[in-house]
Amino acid sequence: MAGSLSVALWWAGLLNSLQNAFVLAPKDHRPLLIVPTFWVGAALILTVSLAVAVDVGRFGGRRSFIYLGGGFLGLAGVSLLASWLFSIDILFTPIALAASISAVTMQVKRLRERDIQLTEKLNLASGKFESLQSDDAQNRLLSGLKLLDTVLSPSEAVVFRRDDDGRLVSSARLRAAQGGPTDTSRNSAWRDGVRLCERAMAAGEIIVEQIESDDSVANIALPLRHEDRTAGALLIRVSKEFDEDDRALLMAVGGQMARNLQREEAHKGTGKRSLLAFFSARKAEQKLQSLYVLNGALLEQSVGVNALSEMGDGIALGYLDGRIAYTNAALAKLAGLTHDQTRNLSFFDLLDSFRTDVFDEPAIAVRRVLQAGEAYERELHFPNRNATYGLRISLVLDNSIAASSETSQTEVAPQPLCLALVVKDLTLLKEYEQLKSDMISLMSHELRTPITSINGFAELLSADDKLPEQAREFVTIIANESQRLSRMINTFLTVAKLQRKDRQEFLKIPLRLDEVVKETVASLQRVAKKRRIRLVEQPTPRLPPVAADKSMITQAVKNLVSNAIKYSPERTTVTVSTMLEAEAVRLCVEDRGYGIPAEARDRVWEKFYRVVREGQEKDEESTGLGLSFVREVVEQHGGTVDLDSEVGRGSKFSFTLPRL
Repeated sequence: MAGSLSVALWWAGLLNSLQNAFVLAPKDHRPLLIVPTFWVGAALILTVSLAVAVDVGRFGGRRSFIYLGGGFLGLAGVSLLASWLFSIDILFTPIALAASISAVTMQVKRLRERDIQLTEKLNLASGKFESLQSDDAQNRLLSGLKLLDTVLSPSEAVVFRRDDDGRLVSSARLRAAQGGPTDTSRNSAWRDGVRLCERAMAAGEIIVEQIESDDSVANIALPLRHEDRTAGALLIRVSKEFDEDDRALLMAVGGQMARNLQREEAHKGTGKRSLLAFFSARKAEQKLQSLYVLNGALLEQSVGVNALSEMGDGIALGYLDGRIAYTNAALAKLAGLTHDQTRNLSFFDLLDSFRTDVFDEPAIAVRRVLQAGEAYERELHFPNRNATYGLRISLVLDNSIAASSETSQTEVAPQPLCLALVVKDLTLLKEYEQLKSDMISLMSHELRTPITSINGFAELLSADDKLPEQAREFVTIIANESQRLSRMINTFLTVAKLQRKDRQEFLKIPLRLDEVVKETVASLQRVAKKRRIRLVEQPTPRLPPVAADKSMITQAVKNLVSNAIKYSPERTTVTVSTMLEAEAVRLCVEDRGYGIPAEARDRVWEKFYRVVREGQEKDEESTGLGLSFVREVVEQHGGTVDLDSEVGRGSKFSFTLPRL
């Protein structure tokens, strides 16, 4: 197009006066210059124009304009010499005009393409955080007004924004006394409030105006600003004197409302882009609005990081190049460093502050986290500090990418963002655990000794034939109660030991649950017959083994079967069965007893909880620890417990263990 325009101007003779400036009179005083024919001249002009366009499009304006400027000077010199020595006009003026227009047009085209890319990226980035519909924007503004209503109790609060004509219009309104709609265009008080907001926006500060009214004492106009840009105004009518201490609150809430208004404006401005948008001041304003929305969203997103400073645990975030992105004061204190010292450290230098015998190679720990994506956790003991820390290193992923891929056909893996270091001070917790362990040891040794003595002497007294019948009855009660107390202490100590997670005491071997069932049923047959209960075994042939501690699992099965026998009516059946379920082996103990009410089914696994049937008292022989023991043992073996019961028809207790 540039070349065609230049050809047309040249052929029409409109460039003759300018063209004569770059030719000299021939040396031999010939009256006429030799001018190329139309087609030769047109081909020359179009060729140069196309070459310049390709050059600018490929190398850019800065590099191309240097060479083009030199080319223009050289071509002007050639034109002067050719006309003076050879009486030839090389058409410098139309060529230079075509080249100039072509270069400028191509540069404008490149700028427009970059502008389109910039606009798309801005819209995408601002919309990635949040794309507000009009209802969402209204709700956000009303939420801010309700916050002010809770703190300041205004009689009325109105959020204003500018419309396309630059006038202030109401965007959200909250009134203390809800009444019918008011005609704001004829309300002088409303117009006064709008003028007050105009003054506040022009001054860029809060303006308080005292008024005389029955329900209001002052009008407060607050400009809604974010990044030195006013997005609207907030008008508040209060029925009490304005407290200067509330300025900080109003400015904070006003900043949030300004960001909400900017989001709303940016959402309205995202539409179809015209070809001349690059030259539109309004489109440039919309791009600027998108940038403010993006900055506001980034500011709000930073609340998560800033909130880490209030955490009691030490927290640090490290970029994947080893630089530290953030550390809170608690971590600096646990590392024995000042906050200023942490700024000059790398992530690995920070980890070196927590080196111990079990954490002597931080680089290896970080490498495992990056390779497997799984967190690294250790308990670190520092004898010189008399402290115990819990350390966790994990990889933080960008979940927004995974969330956006849920709606698309292609699945995108979450992108790693940074490394997170969390350090907890476990010193007091370990002291409490030690205290608990000491109490358990006290119960284990100090309480068992007197109970054993009481039980032994009670049995000796009950064996004395000369003892009166009433005294013999009392001694028998003493012996039975001491035995029950001994069983309760033994069960409690076992459960407490399990809760301490002393898994190293487990001797896990390949174990067949059908064999455990067979031994348990055989050992409890005498007890079942004594209570007139039929105890039945239903094994599954070729049942795969599980990895388990035989004594612990046997005791768990025995607890379930004993409970079923104890709480079943006479002449009923208790069935113990095993079965294979996918990758687990299930053991079930089913009775035809009284059943368990629905409200008690979740609590039967709790320590010391005992089910009370209607019209009966609690079983005093029960400790309430049997089922709790079963759950602790099964869960520490990687299994789960289950209960299916119906009142009046019986219960089925079961648990699963992973098969080998």
